Parts: sequence; structure tokens; C-alpha cells
Amino acid sequence: MCNLYNLTSNQQAIRDFADITRYREGNLPPTVNVHPDRPGPIIRVDADGERELIMSTWGMPTPDAHLEGKPDRGVTNVRKTFIPHWQQWLGVEHRCLVPATAFSEFEQEPDPETGKKPLRWFVLNEDQPVFALAGIHTKWTGARGPIRAPREGEHDLFAFLTTSPNDIVKPIHPKAMPVLLTTREECEIWMMADWKEAKKLQRPLPEDQMMVLPRYTDVGGLGAHPNKSTDLFAGI
Repeated sequence: MCNLYNLTSNQQAIRDFADITRYREGNLPPTVNVHPDRPGPIIRVDADGERELIMSTWGMPTPDAHLEGKPDRGVTNVRKTFIPHWQQWLGVEHRCLVPATAFSEFEQEPDPETGKKPLRWFVLNEDQPVFALAGIHTKWTGARGPIRAPREGEHDLFAFLTTSPNDIVKPIHPKAMPVLLTTREECEIWMMADWKEAKKLQRPLPEDQMMVLPRYTDVGGLGAHPNKSTDLFAGI
């Protein structure tokens, strides 16, 4: 499951890719590493019908059956869109674009020298242009975060869809990969089309449209051996 992605780009590139008309958060830092239950930029339509760039927390509400009375730490990756829990957020009013330039997965086996599973980064090409992850978002009220320090109140949340891995991702992560949108046309379909049309985008990106970077490539200043991200629900 993808529990870490990176956005390294200027805001004009994001604007050109997704036709943003409002910026709610001012200037973004030059590079953003987004972890579960932490803020990340999303593009959504506001109450005035304007397409806005705003910060939201990564991890949609967890189904109640999985919470067991504990604070919600969120679901980062959504695959089973046929489940009623997710169907309530599949309409255009809850869809968003999650801008990114790279996403990561850990290899299946530890490196014999370090004892750690190497983190691998996936990009469209060596220039690492902007793409979008097909996201959903909502406002949610309740206790969020770890048991020792829950955050009560209203939260603005998002997650993105996953699908079967292609042959680039499968050797490293055989279960799933994020749904990548690489053209303005795909972004418009995701943001504006009815679900019957939009759900066709929940498919693997063709292998010839992306690549995996070499082992220990440092993306976004994480270093060669980052600690593994918080393990949240994924693929539900």
C-alpha cells in the first residue's frame, strides 16, 4: 500500500495541469513529503464552484467495524469502491485530485546489509512531472489520531483510489498501485463525469508511461533509508 508520496513542483505547474482558480494555502514549500494522517495538498471544487488548492489530512474515515472504540487514524488507500462505506463519497461533490510527482512502496525483502526493506520511488519519467492521484474527500467530526493524543473536532480528510499493479509496480508491491491521472482530460473526467464514466479510470497506468527509480534514490530529502510510515488501514 502507498503510505508515502512526494510533490516537488512549483504551483504554476500544478495550476497548468489541473486548472486551479483559487489557492487557499498560499505558497507551498518547494517539496512536500506526505505521510498518513498528515496534511497534503488536494484540488477540489469549493462552494462557489471554483477549483481550489487546499490542505487536507490524508486518511478517509475508517468503517466503524474496524475502529473498536479507538480514535480513527484513517484509510489512506481505497480500492473496494463497491462497499457502501465508500459509495457515499464517489459523487462529484466528494472527488478531488491529489497532486504528486512520485509515490513509494517498500520492497518485499530486507536488504541483507541494512536489515531494512528498501523504499522505491515511482515517477512518470526522469523529469518527475506532476500527475494526479484520483482522490475523494470529506469533512468528518470525531476523534482522530493516536490513542495517546487524539484530536477531537471536525477534520477535512482525503484518500486516493488504488487498483491492480502494473508490471512496473508488481515486482515491488504485488497487491496494488495508486490510480494515476496523467492528462488534463483524465482529470476533468474524474472531477466532472458521473461515476459510471469516472470509475473506468480505476485501472493500472500502462507500463510504458512510468518508471521506478533506482534503489536508495533520495526523493524529497527523505534520505536513503527512511523509517517506514505509520501502518494505517489501506485497500479497504
